[in-house]
Amino acid sequence: MNAPSFKLSLRQHDFILFAIMGILAGCGLIYEYLLSHYAGRVLGAVEQVIFAMIGVMIVSMGLGAFAARVFKSYFNAFVWLEVSIALIGATSVLVLAATTALANILPQILMETFSMPPDLLPVGGLIAWAHKIASIMPYVTGFVLGFLIGMEIPLIASMREKIYGEHIEHNTGSVYGADYIGAGIGAALWVLFMLSLPPTIAAVITASVNLLVGLLFYFIYRKRIRLGVWVVGAHIFVGAIITLIALHGTDWDNAMEDLLYKDKVIFSYNTKHQHVTITERIMDPTKPKIISMFINGRSQFASNDEVIYHAMLVAPVMHAVPRHDNVLIIGGGDGLALRDVLRWQPQSVDLIDIDAAIVEFFTEPHIKNGKVINQFLLDLNQHAFSDARVHTRFGDAFLKVDELIKEQRLYDVIIVDLPDPSHPDLNKLYSARFYAKLKTLLTGDGAMVVQSTSPYHAKNTFLSIGKTIHYAGFKHVEQYHHNVPSFGEWGWAIATKNGLSAKARLMLKDKLEVDDSWSTKGVLLAAFEFNQHFFDLLDSIKVNRINNQAAYQYHKADWEKQQGIYIIEK
Repeated sequence: MNAPSFKLSLRQHDFILFAIMGILAGCGLIYEYLLSHYAGRVLGAVEQVIFAMIGVMIVSMGLGAFAARVFKSYFNAFVWLEVSIALIGATSVLVLAATTALANILPQILMETFSMPPDLLPVGGLIAWAHKIASIMPYVTGFVLGFLIGMEIPLIASMREKIYGEHIEHNTGSVYGADYIGAGIGAALWVLFMLSLPPTIAAVITASVNLLVGLLFYFIYRKRIRLGVWVVGAHIFVGAIITLIALHGTDWDNAMEDLLYKDKVIFSYNTKHQHVTITERIMDPTKPKIISMFINGRSQFASNDEVIYHAMLVAPVMHAVPRHDNVLIIGGGDGLALRDVLRWQPQSVDLIDIDAAIVEFFTEPHIKNGKVINQFLLDLNQHAFSDARVHTRFGDAFLKVDELIKEQRLYDVIIVDLPDPSHPDLNKLYSARFYAKLKTLLTGDGAMVVQSTSPYHAKNTFLSIGKTIHYAGFKHVEQYHHNVPSFGEWGWAIATKNGLSAKARLMLKDKLEVDDSWSTKGVLLAAFEFNQHFFDLLDSIKVNRINNQAAYQYHKADWEKQQGIYIIEK
C-alpha cells in the first residue's frame, strides 16, 4: 500500500476528499444556475435558455466524466482542473456580456465606418452571424465549464483508490453521496444569498472557492504533483484575474449591459426573482425624460405611454362595477395600476406581488451619489404605496389567494396585472384553477380584468386566456384591445360574475366618473371591437389548465412565429 502524504490516516484522507467533493459540487451547481440565469437575462427568452443551459451542462458533465479516464496522474490532473475551472468561471459572465454587447453594437460600428445613412441599419450577413455567435456563446461556455466539472467525481474516486492502494467497495457511491449533499448546499446558497448578487460577484466568489480548494489540495498532496512552481504560479495568475474582476467586473458588466439598450441605462439591479433595468431617453430637452423599465430584458413600461396601458387596464373594470370599496391587484409592483385605482377613492386595496424588492424600489427613495435615483418613478406612481389604504402581500399569487379565501375576503374589483405566461411557473397564474379561485373572492356584482398579452402578436394566447376565464365559471367574459406604442397592439379580458356584461354596463354610463387623462366612453367601447373573423378559430383553442400548459405553449409558439420560427405540427 502506498504511504499517504503527510502521514494522514485513511480516515483523514477520506474526510479531505469528501469535503473537497462536497464543496466543489456546490460550486458546480452555482455555476450551472449562474450561467442559466445570466444567459436568460442577456438573451431575453428566460424560460427556454435556463432549461436548455441546464440540459447542456448536464450532458457535458457526463462527457467530462467519461473523458477523465485519459488522465494517468490523477493528482496532477485535479489541481490543474481546478485552476482552469476558476479561470473560466470567473471570466464567464464578462465573456458573455462582451460577446452580446459586440453583436449589439456591430451595426452601429459598420454604419459609422462606412458613413451609412441613419435610417439604413445593416442586417443579415455579418450582423446575423454576430448575433448567432452571441446566442450560442452561453451554451459553449456552459458546455466547456460543465465538461471540466464532470471530471471531478471520477478523479476524486480514482485518487481515493490510489491512496488506499486497492479497489474500494462502494467508492463511487460514497463520492456521489458527497457530491449530492454539496450540490444541495450550493442550491440553498444560490437561492438564499447569491441570486441577488451582481453576476460578476457571484462568479468571483465561486471561482475563488475553486482556486482556494485547488491550492489547498496542492499543499496537502504536493509530493504527488509535478511542476509545483508552475502550479503555484498559475494559481497566483488566476487569483490576480479574480481580484481584478472583483474590483471592476460589475462596472465592466454594467457598461456592456448599457450597450444592449437603445436608451441610457441609469440603474440596474438584481433581486432574488429577476433582473431590473431602468433606462432614460431625452427626446426633447424641453420635455420630460422618457423612463423605461425592463425585467430580464423585457419591456414593462415606458413613461411616455404607460398612461394608455394602465388606463385601459383599470378604467373599464372600475366603471363596470357599482362599488369600489375593496380592490385586489395581483402583480403591478410598479404601483402604476395602483395609482389609477386610488383615484376611485377605495376603502382598501390589497396588492400581491412576488418581489418585495421591486415594490420597495417603487416605494422608498434610493440614494446613489447623493441623488435620489428613483425620484421620477416615485412621482410617476404618485407615491401610491405610501397610501394608508394600501396593503401589500408578498409571495406566489397562486398560493397567496388561498390565504384571502381562508380569510373570507371579498372584492368589488380584481385586477390581474402579471407578466405574460412565458414561463411554466407563470402558466398556473393563467389557469382555470387560478381564475376559479379569484371568482370566489369576487362580490356578486363585481368584475375582474386580466392582462392578456397581444391579440396581434400572440393571438392564440390571447384567445386561450379569455376562453379559460369563461371556463372558470364567470357569466360574461369579453376581450378588448388598444394600441400602446411601446408594446404595439395589446389586449385584456374582463369578466363579470353575475348580471350584465362589462360592455353592457359601460354602455349604460352617461359619462365616465373618473378622469385618467386618456379614457373616454367612446375609446373604451371601441376597444371591444375586433375584425370580422377574429374569433373564428376560438373553438379549436384549448382551455389553459395547470397540467396542459396551454397558455405557455401558445405563447412560446406565437412569439416564435413572430420571430420567423415556424413549427409545423404533424
